[in-house]
Parts: sequence; structure tokens; C-alpha cells
Amino acid sequence: MAVATASFIVFAASQIGTPGPANMALLATGARFGFRTALPFVCGVALGKQLVIWPVGFGLMQLADHAPWIFQGLKWVSAAYICWLAWKVANMRLNNSGEQTRAPGFWAGLIVHPLNPKAWAMIVTGFTSFAALGTPPLQATATIAAILLGCQVMLHPIWCFAGDRIAATVAGTVAETYLMWGLATLTVLSVFFVMFGGGAET
Repeated sequence: MAVATASFIVFAASQIGTPGPANMALLATGARFGFRTALPFVCGVALGKQLVIWPVGFGLMQLADHAPWIFQGLKWVSAAYICWLAWKVANMRLNNSGEQTRAPGFWAGLIVHPLNPKAWAMIVTGFTSFAALGTPPLQATATIAAILLGCQVMLHPIWCFAGDRIAATVAGTVAETYLMWGLATLTVLSVFFVMFGGGAET
């Protein structure tokens, strides 16, 4: 009675390392404000997933059996929020000269995953596919939480740094508009893939 640790590490790394709403937010924030300035936001995003993992691990999924409409409603609210963020990204420009916009901080990052339907899908998959029946909730939850946090600590900064490097190349050019609209489109598509296609990326 345990979690299939090795298999879940591979699954978690493959999902956390691929495009999704959180990674697109990290990429855009790094591009807009620079890697160092965006680090508090990166930390918030990484820790925010814990706000989903622990309630799910200790029985929140049982609520879905009795009141599934609650989760359906939350799913659509979350999707609408991510689409709104995508619209903000699409209209964001990387050259911030002359603007006083502040970078999103730790608390802004903390709410990204609780409002990310892709994160919920991945976490639920972790408990239902990689934790053996009968595994104590604390053991299963702690194991899944530790693995996901470890993967995020390694992979989320890479996305943010990539945004920083991309900005140095395309800021102020014609390619900038296409880049931001492309990122926004990928964000929206990733959400709808999870909602209608059964994916589980982050």
C-alpha cells in the first residue's frame, strides 16, 4: 500500500514541464519583468499547488460523489479566469520602458494553481492512478505533494527564465505581437484540452 513513486515522478515531470496555463503565466511574467523580478511570483506558483493537493488528498474528492455540480461549476469559473489571463497576456508588451506596472508577486502566484483546471486534473490523476488502494491518506498526500513540489522547483524557473531570454530577442519587434498572441492561444487551448479531452498537464 503505497504510491508508485518512480512512475509518478516521470508523470509529474512530463506534465509540469509541458505548456499549460501556469507555465504560460511564468513565461509571460519572465518576459515582461525579467527573471529576478519574477522570482517571488515563481515561488507563489510552486507553493500554490499545495493548496490543491492536501484538500484533495484528505477527502475533498468524496464531495464530488455527492455534489458533482460544485466541481463542474468551479471548473467553468476556473476556465473563465484562465481565459481572462490569456487575454491579458495577448495584449501585454515586453518593452516596459515608460511604464510603472509592478510585477505580480508571491500572492498573485499562489492563486494560479488553485484556479488552474489543468492542475486539478493532474493532481486527481496522481491520486487515482498512482496511489494504491488502502494507502493511508497522509502517506499518499505527503508523497504526491513532495514529488510535485520538487518538480516545480526545478522546472518552473526554467519557464520564467525562458521568457526573460525570449523578451531580450523579440521585444519591440513585429514578432512580439505574434509571440504574445501565440502564448495566449496555447494557454486557452491547454485549458480546453483538459476540460474536453481528458488531458492532465500543468
